[in-house]
Amino acid sequence: MRTSFLIFFCVFSAATVHAEQDCKTSTILASTPSSQLVDNGDGTITDSKTGLMWKKCLEGVTGDNCEKNSPSTFTWQKTLEHCETVNDGDGFAGHTDWRVPTITELRSIVEQQCYRPAINTIRFPHTPNSFVWAKTLFAGHSAYAWYVNFSNGSSNADVRSVNSAVRLVRGGQ
Repeated sequence: MRTSFLIFFCVFSAATVHAEQDCKTSTILASTPSSQLVDNGDGTITDSKTGLMWKKCLEGVTGDNCEKNSPSTFTWQKTLEHCETVNDGDGFAGHTDWRVPTITELRSIVEQQCYRPAINTIRFPHTPNSFVWAKTLFAGHSAYAWYVNFSNGSSNADVRSVNSAVRLVRGGQ
């Protein structure tokens, strides 16, 4: 019995890890079409609608297609500190003004027609179904900050001591 459960668990776990993104292309228009998101060829993506430049990979992830390593996770405060270290020296892709996005900016890259993950995976490949911090504090309760759940595109607030992933941005504001 124990072996059967273990086999079932391993098969089920593998299926959920490797599940493909689900998009409703016949009923919902793309909110972040690939034509809007320009791959700059240097690990960055520029959104021609907002003018924001995003890091293609979540922090901790590397590779041309974000296929190497797992995302680093940080508390909200450590997220801000990590951003400062990215900007030290040469920064990233020749820029030293990377920052944590506001909740409005982070929501702007949610792909409304897709989930698991709710993002354009052509431009942001190998993005996991993870929570990603925004810089925005929750109004009325400074112990909380906003995040986007890229599994389904929803946003909410959580205590700032929780670890979540980070995707940095520059420009705008």
